[in-house]
Amino acid sequence: MATRVLGPTGSKRRKRFLFVPALLVVATALFLVASASGVLTGSPSKFESGNDPTLGVGNEVIDTTGDTDWISVVTTATNTPYVHLSDAAASNSDDSFTPGQKQDTTCPSTQGHKNSPKDDFTDVASYNEQAGNGDVYLYGATLRYAANGNASENIELKQGTSGFCTGSTTLLARTPGDKLLAIDYLGGGKAVQFHLLTWVATGACNVANDTAPCWGASVAELSAAVAEGGVSTTNFTAAQNPISGSPIVAGQFAEFGVNLAAAGIIPNNGTCSSFAQTVWESRASGSSFVSSTKDVSLENHTISNCASVSVTKVGSDGGSQEGAVFTLYEGADTTGTVVGTCTVDANGDCLPAFTNLNPGQYTIDETTTPAGYTKDADLPETFTLAASEAKELSYTDVAQAGALAIVKNSTKGGAVTSAGAEFSYDGGSVIDNGTGDEDSAVGSVCVSGLAPGDYTVNETSPPDGYGAASETDQPVTVANGTNCTDNLPGAGATATFSDPPLSDLQVNFRDGGSGETSATISCDNGTGTSDTTATTGWDTSNTVTGIEGAATVTCTITIDP
Repeated sequence: MATRVLGPTGSKRRKRFLFVPALLVVATALFLVASASGVLTGSPSKFESGNDPTLGVGNEVIDTTGDTDWISVVTTATNTPYVHLSDAAASNSDDSFTPGQKQDTTCPSTQGHKNSPKDDFTDVASYNEQAGNGDVYLYGATLRYAANGNASENIELKQGTSGFCTGSTTLLARTPGDKLLAIDYLGGGKAVQFHLLTWVATGACNVANDTAPCWGASVAELSAAVAEGGVSTTNFTAAQNPISGSPIVAGQFAEFGVNLAAAGIIPNNGTCSSFAQTVWESRASGSSFVSSTKDVSLENHTISNCASVSVTKVGSDGGSQEGAVFTLYEGADTTGTVVGTCTVDANGDCLPAFTNLNPGQYTIDETTTPAGYTKDADLPETFTLAASEAKELSYTDVAQAGALAIVKNSTKGGAVTSAGAEFSYDGGSVIDNGTGDEDSAVGSVCVSGLAPGDYTVNETSPPDGYGAASETDQPVTVANGTNCTDNLPGAGATATFSDPPLSDLQVNFRDGGSGETSATISCDNGTGTSDTTATTGWDTSNTVTGIEGAATVTCTITIDP
């Protein structure tokens, strides 16, 4: 493969192979020297990602006042997008790309391989942040098993839109638009070169003999204003190394910082870009791009300027909202282009969340509302998303009113035949076929407009001609959305009372005309009320009233002639 030789400007050119075929248009070689402060222009936290003459490159303990270094993000890792990977070292099982395969492979294979100590990662760390103007910054650090003053490495940023490689659950397939940062720490880290490649589906390849898909022929060289880095020039104690907590010698540690917006990796132009996986690859100094990749570490951490929206849903009565559907639209109303939908699960989370959204204006609405609920009055809602904003939305659907039913039966079977029974329930009362009863039939009662929940129903007065029901404290559960017309209360919202019909018995005695007879009458009935007052026109009577249901009444009549 034809390659080009790059070296520091004005230096004696020594052979260094770097993945750009000679037959391509070659950009001027660039000798990049990290800024004196070691901080990229615009870095939100003033992260020290390059040479610092006062502190030394990679001094993680002592920070310049107002600046940030690795010690800062490590100690606040739970609150920052900081990632640390420990990599197997000095081991035959260390993950590496299979030697000899082309770099222009959509899914390069890996195998266990013992790498050269100076090309063997022990630890990888990254940190990313976004400036107020929308620029995204990426900072990286690598620790090697042995010092390598002229270290080289690739940082592959994968979008992941093509899914995992066949047979793999870890390595994402390369897809058009993926980026590759090729970094060379030259002169013991005093000069750093950054090259940027893009994976393309068509067109010329960086490796002239390869065919697309491949790393494209266009190679950008990033200026010192866009990217900087360096290699440690002093030894560090374990206490000075918060990343791995181990002592390291000069040349074992390398770090870099890149303004991804200025580099064109995540442009700050109102559109979003997202990379789901970072692949860290070591390269031996002086080796070619195609064959020199050594150690590999996979970092599954999203770097993005895309906004996202997550939705949670509850009911005002705590009822399940499972099955509710939300639709997200572009623009100020629901006539805009549909971005997507999510469906509420049993936990109240609407999945999948809306991700990879460009900054701008959106409108969300609940397009499927659970039965028995009225959607939140705030819907539809229009809002504006800023770059990288993760908006969390929560809505409460109002439980619609419900209804309860009462069945009034006779103990002889069927409904009672007379109206007037009165019932009480939590917070109210109703009379069968009276005020508040929405069912005109005798023996059935319906009350609507009730708040959903549990109620206790009692009969407070039986209808005329019936005795009191034996049932008390009948529990019912009013379901939201039920009513007395087209969505009647179910069995769980229905209370049933059975009343015994009443009977009256009267036994009378009268002298036959002689005027010589008399009698006493005694009736024994435990369910009625006995009254021995004489009935008009009769000498003696015994009236028993209010006999409930089936009963045996024994009356004894004694005549004294």
